Amino acid sequence: MRRVLYLRAELLPPSETFVAAQAAALRRYRAGFAGLKRVPCSAELPGTVAVLDACGNWTGRAARLAHGWTGSAPAFEAKLAAWRPDLLHAHFATDACAFLPVARRLGLPLVVTLHGYDAGLSDAAHARTALGRIFLRRREELWAHAVAFVCVSEHLRRVAVARGFPEEKLWVHRTGVPVEDRLPASAGRRERGHVLFVGRLVEKKGCAKLLAAMERVEKRHAGARLTVMGDGPLRGALEAQARDRLRRCTFAGAEPHAVVRRVMETATVLAVPSVRAANGDCEGLPTVILEAMERGLPVVAFDGSGAEEAMEDGVNGWLAEAGDEEALAEALLRVLRDPARTRQMGEEARRHVERHLNLAVQTERLEAEYDARIQQGIPGRMERIDQQGSAVFGA
Repeated sequence: MRRVLYLRAELLPPSETFVAAQAAALRRYRAGFAGLKRVPCSAELPGTVAVLDACGNWTGRAARLAHGWTGSAPAFEAKLAAWRPDLLHAHFATDACAFLPVARRLGLPLVVTLHGYDAGLSDAAHARTALGRIFLRRREELWAHAVAFVCVSEHLRRVAVARGFPEEKLWVHRTGVPVEDRLPASAGRRERGHVLFVGRLVEKKGCAKLLAAMERVEKRHAGARLTVMGDGPLRGALEAQARDRLRRCTFAGAEPHAVVRRVMETATVLAVPSVRAANGDCEGLPTVILEAMERGLPVVAFDGSGAEEAMEDGVNGWLAEAGDEEALAEALLRVLRDPARTRQMGEEARRHVERHLNLAVQTERLEAEYDARIQQGIPGRMERIDQQGSAVFGA
Protein backbone atom coordinates (compact mmCIF):
# COMPACT_ATOMS: atom_id res chain seq x y z
CA MET A 1 0.00 0.00 0.00
CA ARG A 2 1.32 3.43 -0.94
CA ARG A 3 1.80 6.07 1.73
CA VAL A 4 0.91 9.76 1.82
CA LEU A 5 2.30 12.04 4.51
CA TYR A 6 0.03 14.92 5.50
CA LEU A 7 1.87 18.10 6.51
CA ARG A 8 0.51 20.78 8.86
CA ALA A 9 2.34 23.44 10.83
CA GLU A 10 -0.01 22.74 13.74
CA LEU A 11 -1.47 19.33 14.57
CA LEU A 12 -4.41 19.85 14.61
CA PRO A 13 -6.73 22.82 15.30
CA PRO A 14 -10.23 21.71 16.41
CA SER A 15 -11.80 23.54 13.46
CA GLU A 16 -9.85 21.41 10.97
CA THR A 17 -11.68 18.13 11.29
CA PHE A 18 -11.76 18.02 7.48
CA VAL A 19 -8.03 17.20 7.35
CA ALA A 20 -8.33 14.18 9.64
CA ALA A 21 -11.56 13.09 7.93
CA GLN A 22 -9.91 13.12 4.50
CA ALA A 23 -7.02 11.02 5.75
CA ALA A 24 -9.39 8.54 7.41
CA ALA A 25 -11.35 8.16 4.16
CA LEU A 26 -8.32 6.93 2.18
CA ARG A 27 -8.66 3.33 1.03
CA ARG A 28 -5.67 2.65 -1.22
CA TYR A 29 -3.20 4.85 0.65
CA ARG A 30 -1.99 4.78 4.22
CA ALA A 31 -1.95 8.25 5.81
CA GLY A 32 0.60 9.67 8.22
CA PHE A 33 0.85 13.12 9.80
CA ALA A 34 3.80 15.42 10.43
CA GLY A 35 3.68 18.80 12.14
CA LEU A 36 5.90 21.55 13.44
CA LYS A 37 4.03 21.78 16.74
CA ARG A 38 1.07 20.22 18.50
CA VAL A 39 -1.98 22.30 19.32
CA PRO A 40 -2.67 22.33 23.09
CA CYS A 41 -5.47 19.93 24.08
CA SER A 42 -5.71 18.58 20.54
CA ALA A 43 -6.60 14.93 20.09
CA GLU A 44 -3.87 12.46 19.24
CA LEU A 45 -3.94 11.81 15.51
CA PRO A 46 -3.64 8.17 14.51
CA GLY A 47 -0.63 7.75 12.28
CA THR A 48 1.36 10.71 13.60
CA VAL A 49 4.89 10.20 12.31
CA ALA A 50 6.72 13.14 13.88
CA VAL A 51 6.17 16.54 15.52
CA LEU A 52 9.15 18.90 15.59
CA ASP A 53 8.05 20.69 18.77
CA ALA A 54 6.08 17.90 20.41
CA CYS A 55 6.19 19.15 24.02
CA GLY A 56 6.17 22.94 23.67
CA ASN A 57 9.32 23.38 25.78
CA TRP A 58 12.21 25.73 25.03
CA THR A 59 14.21 23.14 23.10
CA GLY A 60 11.23 22.41 20.87
CA ARG A 61 10.59 26.09 20.25
CA ALA A 62 14.26 26.63 19.45
CA ALA A 63 14.18 23.74 16.97
CA ARG A 64 11.08 25.19 15.33
CA LEU A 65 12.66 28.65 15.08
CA ALA A 66 15.83 27.22 13.56
CA HIS A 67 13.80 25.18 11.10
CA GLY A 68 11.89 28.30 10.07
CA TRP A 69 15.09 30.12 9.14
CA THR A 70 17.26 27.33 7.75
CA GLY A 71 14.76 24.67 6.72
CA SER A 72 16.92 22.15 8.56
CA ALA A 73 15.88 19.72 11.30
CA PRO A 74 17.90 16.52 10.71
CA ALA A 75 16.38 14.27 13.40
CA PHE A 76 12.84 15.31 12.50
CA GLU A 77 13.52 14.83 8.82
CA ALA A 78 15.04 11.39 9.42
CA LYS A 79 11.77 10.25 11.03
CA LEU A 80 9.83 11.40 7.99
CA ALA A 81 12.20 9.63 5.61
CA ALA A 82 12.12 6.44 7.71
CA TRP A 83 8.33 6.26 7.30
CA ARG A 84 8.98 5.96 3.53
CA PRO A 85 6.14 8.06 2.09
CA ASP A 86 5.40 8.03 -1.63
CA LEU A 87 3.86 11.50 -1.70
CA LEU A 88 3.53 14.59 0.50
CA HIS A 89 0.24 16.46 0.91
CA ALA A 90 0.31 19.83 2.67
CA HIS A 91 -2.89 21.55 3.73
CA PHE A 92 -2.50 25.35 3.26
CA ALA A 93 0.17 26.93 1.08
CA THR A 94 1.74 28.60 4.11
CA ASP A 95 2.38 25.20 5.69
CA ALA A 96 3.71 23.84 2.41
CA CYS A 97 6.32 26.60 2.36
CA ALA A 98 7.38 25.74 5.90
CA PHE A 99 8.01 22.14 4.79
CA LEU A 100 9.41 22.98 1.35
CA PRO A 101 13.13 22.40 2.12
CA VAL A 102 12.25 19.00 3.62
CA ALA A 103 10.09 18.14 0.61
CA ARG A 104 12.98 18.97 -1.72
CA ARG A 105 15.43 16.82 0.19
CA LEU A 106 13.03 13.89 0.35
CA GLY A 107 12.62 14.18 -3.42
CA LEU A 108 8.89 13.42 -3.31
CA PRO A 109 5.92 14.89 -5.19
CA LEU A 110 4.21 17.61 -3.15
CA VAL A 111 0.46 18.25 -3.42
CA VAL A 112 -0.90 21.38 -1.71
CA THR A 113 -4.53 22.06 -0.81
CA LEU A 114 -5.54 25.73 -0.76
CA HIS A 115 -8.35 26.60 1.64
CA GLY A 116 -8.82 30.37 1.49
CA TYR A 117 -6.66 32.65 3.60
CA ASP A 118 -3.44 31.10 2.29
CA ALA A 119 -4.31 32.10 -1.28
CA GLY A 120 -6.24 35.31 -0.64
CA LEU A 121 -4.37 37.10 2.15
CA SER A 122 -2.46 40.24 1.16
CA ASP A 123 1.34 40.30 1.35
CA ALA A 124 1.12 42.91 4.11
CA ALA A 125 -1.06 40.59 6.18
CA HIS A 126 1.20 37.58 5.56
CA ALA A 127 4.18 39.68 6.68
CA ARG A 128 2.66 40.03 10.17
CA THR A 129 3.10 36.33 11.03
CA ALA A 130 6.15 34.06 11.15
CA LEU A 131 4.51 31.47 8.90
CA GLY A 132 3.39 34.19 6.52
CA ARG A 133 6.91 35.56 6.22
CA ILE A 134 8.20 32.08 5.34
CA PHE A 135 5.47 31.90 2.69
CA LEU A 136 6.55 35.21 1.18
CA ARG A 137 10.19 34.07 1.05
CA ARG A 138 9.48 30.70 -0.55
CA ARG A 139 6.24 30.98 -2.48
CA GLU A 140 7.82 31.17 -5.94
CA GLU A 141 9.90 28.09 -5.11
CA LEU A 142 6.68 26.41 -4.00
CA TRP A 143 4.93 27.33 -7.23
CA ALA A 144 7.77 25.69 -9.15
CA HIS A 145 8.19 22.59 -6.96
CA ALA A 146 4.62 21.52 -6.13
CA VAL A 147 3.05 19.14 -8.63
CA ALA A 148 -0.53 20.27 -7.94
CA PHE A 149 -2.49 22.88 -6.01
CA VAL A 150 -5.92 21.59 -4.98
CA CYS A 151 -8.56 24.34 -4.82
CA VAL A 152 -11.62 23.48 -2.75
CA SER A 153 -13.83 25.60 -5.04
CA GLU A 154 -13.82 27.31 -8.42
CA HIS A 155 -14.15 30.57 -6.50
CA LEU A 156 -10.85 29.86 -4.74
CA ARG A 157 -9.19 28.89 -8.02
CA ARG A 158 -9.97 32.38 -9.34
CA VAL A 159 -8.53 33.95 -6.18
CA ALA A 160 -5.36 31.85 -6.53
CA VAL A 161 -4.89 32.82 -10.19
CA ALA A 162 -5.23 36.50 -9.26
CA ARG A 163 -2.56 36.05 -6.57
CA GLY A 164 -0.05 34.51 -8.98
CA PHE A 165 -0.41 30.77 -8.42
CA PRO A 166 0.45 28.80 -11.59
CA GLU A 167 -2.89 28.27 -13.34
CA GLU A 168 -1.77 25.07 -15.05
CA LYS A 169 -1.20 23.41 -11.65
CA LEU A 170 -4.56 24.36 -10.11
CA TRP A 171 -7.13 21.57 -9.75
CA VAL A 172 -10.63 22.16 -8.37
CA HIS A 173 -11.57 19.35 -6.01
CA ARG A 174 -14.16 19.69 -3.27
CA THR A 175 -13.15 17.64 -0.24
CA GLY A 176 -16.65 16.57 0.74
CA VAL A 177 -17.91 15.38 4.12
CA PRO A 178 -18.70 11.95 5.60
CA VAL A 179 -22.27 10.87 4.85
CA GLU A 180 -24.06 8.64 7.34
CA ASP A 181 -26.51 6.03 6.06
CA ARG A 182 -29.41 7.68 7.85
CA LEU A 183 -30.09 10.68 10.04
CA PRO A 184 -30.99 10.29 13.74
CA ALA A 185 -34.63 10.69 14.72
CA SER A 186 -33.85 14.07 16.32
CA ALA A 187 -33.24 15.55 12.85
CA GLY A 188 -36.97 15.24 12.15
CA ARG A 189 -37.90 17.36 15.20
CA ARG A 190 -36.49 20.76 14.38
CA GLU A 191 -37.07 23.77 16.61
CA ARG A 192 -39.02 26.72 15.24
CA GLY A 193 -37.15 29.97 14.67
CA HIS A 194 -33.67 28.71 15.60
CA VAL A 195 -30.90 30.31 13.51
CA LEU A 196 -27.45 28.75 13.97
CA PHE A 197 -24.01 30.20 13.22
CA VAL A 198 -20.88 28.03 13.46
CA GLY A 199 -17.40 29.40 12.87
CA ARG A 200 -14.38 31.33 14.09
CA LEU A 201 -15.24 34.83 15.17
CA VAL A 202 -13.06 36.64 12.66
CA GLU A 203 -13.93 39.25 10.03
CA LYS A 204 -14.32 36.92 7.05
CA LYS A 205 -16.99 34.83 8.81
CA GLY A 206 -19.32 37.84 8.72
CA CYS A 207 -20.94 37.35 12.12
CA ALA A 208 -21.36 41.12 12.60
CA LYS A 209 -23.49 41.22 9.46
CA LEU A 210 -25.55 38.31 10.74
CA LEU A 211 -26.23 40.13 14.02
CA ALA A 212 -27.37 43.18 12.05
CA ALA A 213 -29.62 40.97 9.91
CA MET A 214 -31.04 39.25 13.00
CA GLU A 215 -32.05 42.64 14.41
CA ARG A 216 -34.34 42.99 11.39
CA VAL A 217 -35.51 39.38 11.69
CA GLU A 218 -36.47 39.74 15.38
CA LYS A 219 -38.71 42.71 14.57
CA ARG A 220 -40.64 40.67 12.00
CA HIS A 221 -40.59 37.15 13.48
CA ALA A 222 -41.28 37.00 17.20
CA GLY A 223 -39.91 33.49 17.78
CA ALA A 224 -36.53 34.02 16.14
CA ARG A 225 -33.39 33.32 18.14
CA LEU A 226 -29.70 33.00 17.27
CA THR A 227 -27.03 30.64 18.61
CA VAL A 228 -23.40 31.52 17.86
CA MET A 229 -21.04 28.55 18.18
CA GLY A 230 -17.38 29.47 17.92
CA ASP A 231 -14.71 31.67 19.40
CA GLY A 232 -12.14 34.14 18.18
CA PRO A 233 -10.68 37.63 18.52
CA LEU A 234 -13.94 39.43 17.68
CA ARG A 235 -16.04 37.67 20.31
CA GLY A 236 -16.07 40.56 22.79
CA ALA A 237 -17.15 43.11 20.18
CA LEU A 238 -19.79 40.77 18.78
CA GLU A 239 -21.22 40.00 22.23
CA ALA A 240 -21.47 43.74 22.88
CA GLN A 241 -23.25 44.24 19.55
CA ALA A 242 -25.70 41.46 20.40
CA ARG A 243 -26.40 42.83 23.90
CA ASP A 244 -27.23 46.23 22.45
CA ARG A 245 -29.34 45.08 19.49
CA LEU A 246 -30.80 41.60 20.03
CA ARG A 247 -33.22 40.04 22.50
CA ARG A 248 -32.49 36.34 21.96
CA CYS A 249 -28.88 35.58 21.14
CA THR A 250 -26.60 33.04 22.83
CA PHE A 251 -22.83 32.80 22.43
CA ALA A 252 -22.02 29.16 23.13
CA GLY A 253 -18.27 29.34 22.48
CA ALA A 254 -16.28 26.68 20.67
CA GLU A 255 -17.78 23.22 21.10
CA PRO A 256 -16.59 19.74 20.07
CA HIS A 257 -17.59 18.61 16.61
CA ALA A 258 -20.05 16.04 17.99
CA VAL A 259 -21.89 18.77 19.93
CA VAL A 260 -22.10 20.97 16.84
CA ARG A 261 -23.58 18.09 14.84
CA ARG A 262 -26.28 17.53 17.48
CA VAL A 263 -27.28 21.20 17.39
CA MET A 264 -27.39 21.04 13.58
CA GLU A 265 -29.94 18.23 13.89
CA THR A 266 -32.44 20.44 15.73
CA ALA A 267 -31.81 23.99 14.43
CA THR A 268 -34.05 25.55 11.77
CA VAL A 269 -31.37 27.00 9.51
CA LEU A 270 -27.61 27.56 9.36
CA ALA A 271 -26.46 31.10 8.50
CA VAL A 272 -23.12 31.42 6.69
CA PRO A 273 -22.58 35.16 6.07
CA SER A 274 -18.95 34.89 4.93
CA VAL A 275 -17.32 37.92 3.26
CA ARG A 276 -13.90 38.92 1.94
CA ALA A 277 -11.96 40.54 4.80
CA ALA A 278 -10.13 43.84 4.40
CA ASN A 279 -6.77 42.02 4.48
CA GLY A 280 -7.81 39.69 1.65
CA ASP A 281 -8.72 36.73 3.84
CA CYS A 282 -11.50 34.72 2.22
CA GLU A 283 -13.31 31.41 2.24
CA GLY A 284 -12.69 28.58 -0.17
CA LEU A 285 -15.83 26.53 0.44
CA PRO A 286 -16.88 26.54 4.10
CA THR A 287 -16.96 22.94 5.30
CA VAL A 288 -19.71 23.85 7.76
CA ILE A 289 -22.08 24.29 4.80
CA LEU A 290 -21.53 20.71 3.68
CA GLU A 291 -21.79 19.40 7.25
CA ALA A 292 -25.12 21.17 7.75
CA MET A 293 -26.51 19.92 4.44
CA GLU A 294 -25.49 16.36 5.34
CA ARG A 295 -27.53 16.76 8.54
CA GLY A 296 -30.56 17.85 6.50
CA LEU A 297 -30.20 21.46 7.68
CA PRO A 298 -30.87 24.12 5.02
CA VAL A 299 -28.36 26.94 4.68
CA VAL A 300 -28.66 30.67 4.08
CA ALA A 301 -25.38 32.14 2.83
CA PHE A 302 -23.88 35.11 1.07
CA ASP A 303 -23.22 34.56 -2.62
CA GLY A 304 -19.60 34.74 -3.81
CA SER A 305 -17.91 32.91 -0.92
CA GLY A 306 -17.85 29.50 -2.60
CA ALA A 307 -21.23 28.66 -1.03
CA GLU A 308 -22.92 28.98 -4.42
CA GLU A 309 -20.94 25.94 -5.64
CA ALA A 310 -22.55 23.68 -3.02
CA MET A 311 -26.00 25.23 -2.96
CA GLU A 312 -28.81 25.71 -5.47
CA ASP A 313 -30.64 28.90 -4.60
CA GLY A 314 -34.24 28.24 -3.64
CA VAL A 315 -33.84 24.47 -3.89
CA ASN A 316 -31.58 23.35 -1.02
CA GLY A 317 -30.93 26.75 0.56
CA TRP A 318 -31.01 30.48 -0.06
CA LEU A 319 -28.25 32.76 -1.34
CA ALA A 320 -28.20 36.47 -0.48
CA GLU A 321 -26.22 39.15 -2.26
CA ALA A 322 -22.73 39.34 -0.75
CA GLY A 323 -22.55 41.67 2.23
CA ASP A 324 -26.20 42.76 2.03
CA GLU A 325 -27.65 42.58 5.55
CA GLU A 326 -31.22 43.28 4.41
CA ALA A 327 -31.03 40.52 1.78
CA LEU A 328 -29.67 38.14 4.43
CA ALA A 329 -32.56 39.02 6.76
CA GLU A 330 -35.10 38.42 3.97
CA ALA A 331 -33.60 35.01 3.18
CA LEU A 332 -33.71 34.00 6.85
CA LEU A 333 -37.32 35.13 7.13
CA ARG A 334 -38.29 33.03 4.11
CA VAL A 335 -36.94 29.99 5.92
CA LEU A 336 -38.47 30.78 9.31
CA ARG A 337 -41.93 31.53 7.92
CA ASP A 338 -42.37 28.37 5.84
CA PRO A 339 -41.59 25.22 7.89
CA ALA A 340 -42.90 22.85 5.21
CA ARG A 341 -40.68 24.27 2.50
CA THR A 342 -37.77 24.47 4.91
CA ARG A 343 -38.12 20.75 5.66
CA GLN A 344 -38.20 20.01 1.92
CA MET A 345 -35.09 22.13 1.36
CA GLY A 346 -33.28 20.23 4.10
CA GLU A 347 -34.10 16.94 2.40
CA GLU A 348 -32.83 18.30 -0.92
CA ALA A 349 -29.66 19.52 0.79
CA ARG A 350 -28.89 16.08 2.13
CA ARG A 351 -29.55 14.43 -1.24
CA HIS A 352 -27.19 16.89 -2.91
CA VAL A 353 -24.36 16.04 -0.51
CA GLU A 354 -24.99 12.31 -0.92
CA ARG A 355 -24.72 12.60 -4.71
CA HIS A 356 -22.06 15.25 -5.21
CA LEU A 357 -20.09 15.96 -2.01
CA ASN A 358 -19.69 12.55 -0.38
CA LEU A 359 -16.25 12.35 1.21
CA ALA A 360 -15.82 8.67 0.30
CA VAL A 361 -16.41 9.34 -3.41
CA GLN A 362 -14.35 12.52 -3.43
CA THR A 363 -11.45 10.75 -1.73
CA GLU A 364 -11.45 8.04 -4.39
CA ARG A 365 -10.91 10.82 -6.92
CA LEU A 366 -8.16 12.27 -4.78
CA GLU A 367 -6.37 8.91 -4.64
CA ALA A 368 -6.52 8.73 -8.45
CA GLU A 369 -4.87 12.15 -8.52
CA TYR A 370 -2.20 10.91 -6.12
CA ASP A 371 -1.52 8.01 -8.51
CA ALA A 372 -1.13 10.39 -11.44
CA ARG A 373 1.17 12.76 -9.56
CA ILE A 374 3.43 9.94 -8.36
CA GLN A 375 3.64 8.69 -11.92
CA GLN A 376 4.40 12.20 -13.14
CA GLY A 377 7.16 12.82 -10.61
CA ILE A 378 8.64 16.24 -9.87
CA PRO A 379 8.91 18.64 -12.81
CA GLY A 380 12.36 19.90 -13.76
CA ARG A 381 15.56 19.18 -11.91
CA MET A 382 15.38 18.74 -8.17
CA GLU A 383 17.18 20.92 -5.69
CA ARG A 384 18.00 19.68 -2.24
CA ILE A 385 19.50 21.68 0.60
CA ASP A 386 22.15 20.27 2.86
CA GLN A 387 22.11 20.61 6.63
CA GLN A 388 24.15 23.82 6.51
CA GLY A 389 21.63 25.42 4.16
CA SER A 390 23.72 25.51 0.98
CA ALA A 391 22.06 24.51 -2.27
CA VAL A 392 23.00 21.21 -3.84
CA PHE A 393 21.66 20.32 -7.27
CA GLY A 394 21.00 16.85 -8.60
CA ALA A 395 19.40 15.33 -11.65
